Amino acid sequence: MAHIDYYFATLSPFTYFAGTGLEEIAARHGATVTYKPLDILGLFSRTGGTPPAQRHPSRMAYRAQELTRLAKKTGMPFNLKPAFWPFNAAPSSYAVIAAQQAGGGDMGALVHGILRACWAEEKDAADDTVIRACLDSAGFDPALADSGLLVGAETYARNLEEAVERGVFGAPFYITDTDQRFWGQDRLADLDAYLCGDL
Repeated sequence: MAHIDYYFATLSPFTYFAGTGLEEIAARHGATVTYKPLDILGLFSRTGGTPPAQRHPSRMAYRAQELTRLAKKTGMPFNLKPAFWPFNAAPSSYAVIAAQQAGGGDMGALVHGILRACWAEEKDAADDTVIRACLDSAGFDPALADSGLLVGAETYARNLEEAVERGVFGAPFYITDTDQRFWGQDRLADLDAYLCGDL
């Protein structure tokens, strides 16, 4: 059975546009997924990336066009300048970590729900009420938002270190158990093809 380690950031618009594509691919191939939310700004500083606020205006202009095109291509609701962005990604990431450990719900729905809250619903994805609602709608106990904070913090930090060691430099990023690496929501089709044996 194939396995995929999924490195992502709960505030990344490109992770938002991945939707539940990974979960659909994993289901087709009987693959398992480990969700590894991480500090994307910390990752950028460790791997030569530049935070959006520090990028050259031409890069930001292109990013805006690309995100707008992605919204049209996918048909997903999207606000280029959401009211609550950037936000502190740690609380939502801790909730994802706690939910994964607890089990019993839909991890893909949880992650996408958090991202959708920011990029489509004009909600503060760092707010406890929003996180609890995302947990609940994905079939998890909303109280997970308050539990395991220490473990969540430790795992969140460990995910960053592991990502750097394994060659991750952006989000979303997918690594198979054979160390095949796929960066970006636009590489999900390649991941699917690889699992089919076509790549």
